[in-house]
Amino acid sequence: MSKKLEKSLVMLVTLVIALLALAPLAFCAETLPTGESYTKVLFAVGAMIAAGFAIGVGAVGAGLGIGTAASGACAAVGRNPGVQGKIMMTMLVGMAMAESIAIYALVVSLVLLYANPYMRYFLG
Repeated sequence: MSKKLEKSLVMLVTLVIALLALAPLAFCAETLPTGESYTKVLFAVGAMIAAGFAIGVGAVGAGLGIGTAASGACAAVGRNPGVQGKIMMTMLVGMAMAESIAIYALVVSLVLLYANPYMRYFLG
């Protein structure tokens, strides 16, 4: 019974991944140009991939930084509970700095999507 359940779960996960990967193709079919040039589409797709990569790396970096700060603060408070106030203040400042990286990554991805400075060079 366990093998059958495992096989079903693998099939379900594969189906969901395929559905999520192929759904954007159905929605973007209307936006393809009817002319000869696909430069605009290729540029837009490249900008979307770069924006997704930028926000993904920024979010992972911020998550790692916040997790490290919280882990260090918990260990420090466990060793010396008397200085909890100072440790908490330092931890919150560190978390805010780590979160600012995610905000910078969001700004970079929004610039790539909506105010791309290289658009005029590729699209004329």
